[in-house]
Amino acid sequence: MPSAPEYWFPAKRYGWGWGLPTRWQGWVVLIVYFALIGITIRVAPPNYHLSTFILLVVLYSLVLIAVCWLKGEPPRWRWGKD
Repeated sequence: MPSAPEYWFPAKRYGWGWGLPTRWQGWVVLIVYFALIGITIRVAPPNYHLSTFILLVVLYSLVLIAVCWLKGEPPRWRWGKD
């Protein structure tokens, strides 16, 4: 009997997308995401390297969305009572 998948990121109760992580792996991903943004602010400050900063933050965000897509509950629009 297969067990239910253990999602790192649960679906939001209202709307589309994912909420805060419920597993330690999800928290690690989220901490690394914010750490990378912090490092980018130090290395390529937005007031000096705006295009580089924006490009890197978009790249980090796309990777975060990909991880949420792969390791999170399947996304769909929710109205609160699921």
